[in-house]
Amino acid sequence: MRATLFGASGLLGQELVHELSGNELSGNERSGEQLTALSAEDADLRDHARVRDVIRDSRPDWILLSAAYTDVDGCESNRDLAFAVNCEGAVNVAEAAREAGSRLMFLSTDYVFDGSKGSPYETGDPRNPTSVYGESKARAEERLLEILPEVCIARTSWLFGHGGKCFPATILKLASTRPEISVVNDQRGSPTFTRDLASALAELCRASARGIVHVTNSGDCTWYEFANAIVRASGLPTAIKPVTTAEFPRPARRPAYSVLSPDSLHAYHIRMPEWQDALRRYLGSAPAASR
Repeated sequence: MRATLFGASGLLGQELVHELSGNELSGNERSGEQLTALSAEDADLRDHARVRDVIRDSRPDWILLSAAYTDVDGCESNRDLAFAVNCEGAVNVAEAAREAGSRLMFLSTDYVFDGSKGSPYETGDPRNPTSVYGESKARAEERLLEILPEVCIARTSWLFGHGGKCFPATILKLASTRPEISVVNDQRGSPTFTRDLASALAELCRASARGIVHVTNSGDCTWYEFANAIVRASGLPTAIKPVTTAEFPRPARRPAYSVLSPDSLHAYHIRMPEWQDALRRYLGSAPAASR
């Protein structure tokens, strides 16, 4: 089976390259996979002609779109760029996928929700983003479902992994030089290891998944609880101080609660490990490039 990946150099993209290279998505045999892995330098999503040419030439059965403008705070001051990449860029890929007869998997986010719900978000809950980033992704979801009704939209959250900036790496860096770190304790979500996410996405492709699917590691925590687990596991003596979001204002508003229900994923008989287990493996594993 042929696959084309947009966003190959990103945090998730690097794991998807490892997961999809040499893997057969359409059956039990894991051989014969043909992967076309593209970074932003290879194909700018805003360039409709380039996107169409890449998809026409690679003739993929599946297109995985993990490329995005993910600087949540940066999106607030660069609204046009956020929509050009995250929404119009996604539309370019969807239209090319339709022309080529390819299936499309689009990576989306918990930020399409406002965080006011007190129980895990289901796939059918209303979108109500409170940030430009979330709005650009929510609008993309709506457009893609119109263009390609069989699209698979995989929403995820709180990504961490090797090969780029992520929360555990930042906490470990700070903890190595400071006796105390302040971390917000009033935002709750599900940390998700890119290695586990890449594996689940490949399984969804094998299952010919369609519609919206929530894909995160199981369990939930606050950023403060996540930071505590990171520091404890690393054996560093740094103290973690809980603070409120109001004490650390950011340009983009974050959902106070963005836990995603796993029911849609379980419907495909796919279950994700607990985030604590994922963190242990992250701390004890090597980056994808060295495997």
